[in-house]
Amino acid sequence: MALYLNPTNSNFTEDSNRSIYVDKTELIAVLNRKIGTGDKFICNSRPRRFGKSMTANMLTAYYSRGCDSAQLFSKYKIAGDESFHKHLNQYDVIHIDAQWCRCNVQSAKDVVPYIQKHVFRELVDEYPDILTEHNIPLSEALALVNEQSGHRFVIIIDEWDCIIRDDMEDTAAHDIYIKFLRSLLKGNLPSSYLCLAYLTGILPIKKVKTQSALNNFDEFTMLDTGEFAPFVGFTQQEVMELCQQYNRNFGEMKRWYDGYLLEGNLPVYNPRAVVSSIKSGKLKSYWSQTGSYEVIAQLINMNFDGLKSAVIHMLSGEPLRINTKSYQNDMISFRNKDDVLTLLIHLGYLAYEEETSKAFIPNEEIRSEFIDAVEDNHWTELMELQKECPLVSRVKME
Repeated sequence: MALYLNPTNSNFTEDSNRSIYVDKTELIAVLNRKIGTGDKFICNSRPRRFGKSMTANMLTAYYSRGCDSAQLFSKYKIAGDESFHKHLNQYDVIHIDAQWCRCNVQSAKDVVPYIQKHVFRELVDEYPDILTEHNIPLSEALALVNEQSGHRFVIIIDEWDCIIRDDMEDTAAHDIYIKFLRSLLKGNLPSSYLCLAYLTGILPIKKVKTQSALNNFDEFTMLDTGEFAPFVGFTQQEVMELCQQYNRNFGEMKRWYDGYLLEGNLPVYNPRAVVSSIKSGKLKSYWSQTGSYEVIAQLINMNFDGLKSAVIHMLSGEPLRINTKSYQNDMISFRNKDDVLTLLIHLGYLAYEEETSKAFIPNEEIRSEFIDAVEDNHWTELMELQKECPLVSRVKME
């Protein structure tokens, strides 16, 4: 079984067989409209536990020639769309989990050679008569296959930004990785052999100076989700239906896990938190299980021009106007407090209202994480604020 080229639908089969599964297959219809057009390059970033990998598995199961997924998708919403059969299992799909690749090499600079080697090997197995040379770039190999077979590719990269996040200081590895992505996904050759490219991760595409390193991509982020808003998390209607089905209190679920306002002021809930709460019957923070808790304290302790005061201001329930434009889409290039606050939006620790350019703490789950971080650092400002604002300490009392 191939790992990267034309995988089976086994991963999505497992995802959809979970005890709680919310149908997000209508996203496929949105992407089908972009296939083979100038809009076929997409980066859809969102926080941890917002269903990134499940989405990547779903797209792989739908587009891959390595499986027959007609029956698998027949019970979901996409089956009723007019484009369903046209694109179902019709393409050579390359699905790369960049984080998994990173775990299999010694250092970040080894990720690109690892991907090149293993994807190329599977391409040779599939097209031995075309790929007779074994020392050519992956982009050139895809172009040769396309030229001689007529087959076009769908490339899906999950956790595309893991090197930028997890190896944040290794800028040399970042450069190697970004150059590889540019060779694979940008230019005349990629435009010919690609019918769709879908990147997903936590961060938007890294900026080079002031411009995206892959400026041919349309980016959909927590700052501007566009038409992808209903597929970023659970919608209010979806959460209401789950609460009714499992006899949970919707008002409390809303207070704890709602608060992200996306395109058109669409309220969106954290999927992992909602599912965990419904299963356990407990209303609490599930973010501490994501391994990102320490990020809050580390970032806030930078205290760029009053960052701590800004956080405490938001803890009191007040939104804060910020400028998101100077952020460089990485974990180290911070020049002011707004850059850090913008990162916290992408990480899901803050929500953002595009119309007013204001950031705010979205719900009780995130409020409790901030309060833990603040109290662990013994900020005297918090103690003063608690005297005047019971809202700040409410989570601790419950």
